[in-house]
Amino acid sequence: MLWGIDLGGTKIEGVVLKSASDPTPLVRHRIATEGDQGYDHVISRIGLLVENLKQEVGAVPDRIGMGTPGAIDPPTGLLKNSNSTALNGLPFHRDLEARLGYSFTLANDANCFAVAETRMGIVPDKVPNAQFCFGIIMGTGVGGGIVIDGYSHNGLQGIGGEWGHSFLSVEGEDCYCGNHGCVETLISGPALERYYRKLSNEQRSLREIVERARAGGDPYATKTMERLMHYFGRGLANLINIMDPDAIVIGGGVGNIDELYTEGIERVKSFAFNPRLDTPILKPKLGDSAGVFGAAFLTAERG
Repeated sequence: MLWGIDLGGTKIEGVVLKSASDPTPLVRHRIATEGDQGYDHVISRIGLLVENLKQEVGAVPDRIGMGTPGAIDPPTGLLKNSNSTALNGLPFHRDLEARLGYSFTLANDANCFAVAETRMGIVPDKVPNAQFCFGIIMGTGVGGGIVIDGYSHNGLQGIGGEWGHSFLSVEGEDCYCGNHGCVETLISGPALERYYRKLSNEQRSLREIVERARAGGDPYATKTMERLMHYFGRGLANLINIMDPDAIVIGGGVGNIDELYTEGIERVKSFAFNPRLDTPILKPKLGDSAGVFGAAFLTAERG
């Protein structure tokens, strides 16, 4: 059986899958993270979730895969780059194993999304022979994950796939990572909402902005959507030019905008270093299940 946990800022979700070849969920459970109560409390909540899964499935895990915000720094073993800042700079992996008594395999939550969609999501349906895939999260932040032959590729420094913090344009904003003009400062949901507010002096949700752009009559919404399409095209073209993956899957709330798969793809075509665009750019299949399913697959044995 494959055991997986998706650690989020507000919830922790766990799943037990029957096997890598038959990933039927045997049990699935979620509890509140309660991160405001501190680091030790979060670890105890993970332990509670594991106990719940054990009772429901009637088995004990050999290993547990976990998707985390941020990544483990390979040389130090400390968690870094997490927007759940209470975890940063601490030996989260070591403390988990010491406190709970299980072996854990950890990866960034975007990597888990990419693994799930490659293993049991949209990629097998649309690109069954894909060997090298890139999964993108476009939501509150922008992240990504690399999957090679069905396995997450974290990279030497544990930051493989972090395209959200690559430079895209001086038109972007200062980023919490310390740089300026990162992808995340241009096409994340909050960045697009801030851009609209700057133009219109009105606060609207991204959903409202998209609806107003579709309806016409709001030039600020139209300009915000134009900004999204332009930088989406440039950002993905950069990825394709560098990595040339067999498929790209887009998750997150911004990734639900249908125009990305029509006008957005046309913009990618215009910037890619190729006379045509062969790269499949796909909507995900698994929805919010992807993170926890991908975490479970972190424990799958390599063939």
